[in-house]
Amino acid sequence: MLVDNTSFLQPFAFSLTRDNETAKDLLQETIYRALANRDKYNVGTNIKAWLYTIMRNIFINNYRRKSRQQTVFDKSDNDFYINYKQYTTTNPAEGELKLKEINIAIAGLPDIFKNPFQLYCDGYKYHEIADMLEEPLGTIKSRIHFARKLLKPQLERV
Repeated sequence: MLVDNTSFLQPFAFSLTRDNETAKDLLQETIYRALANRDKYNVGTNIKAWLYTIMRNIFINNYRRKSRQQTVFDKSDNDFYINYKQYTTTNPAEGELKLKEINIAIAGLPDIFKNPFQLYCDGYKYHEIADMLEEPLGTIKSRIHFARKLLKPQLERV
């Protein structure tokens, strides 16, 4: 009965492995495991599903085993080549110029947009800003949105 139900396993094995020889090995291993564990099969249940599950599990276990074997662990103490030429330097002057231009652009906003936007940039949440300015939450969200919209064309070059 088991051998009669193996014809459907060959295409499944090939779809998993994409290699004819490996698929044949997988099929053989599946049949071997099914025979070795035939006492675990419940008569009257779907034998195809049982065989599919065995094949899939064998494939997954083999895949995991191969991926672990291909991992290279370097336990050497010589980190010189790993970290060689990976140091970066920052130019604080460039960042300060950009920040200065951003602050000038924010200062140029109308007060109705500037105040909520500055509070938002300072880290306050929308509802906190709404409480401070005694405005509805939706109004605050809208004003911050429009402030961003006004600032975007000015800051694209920064």
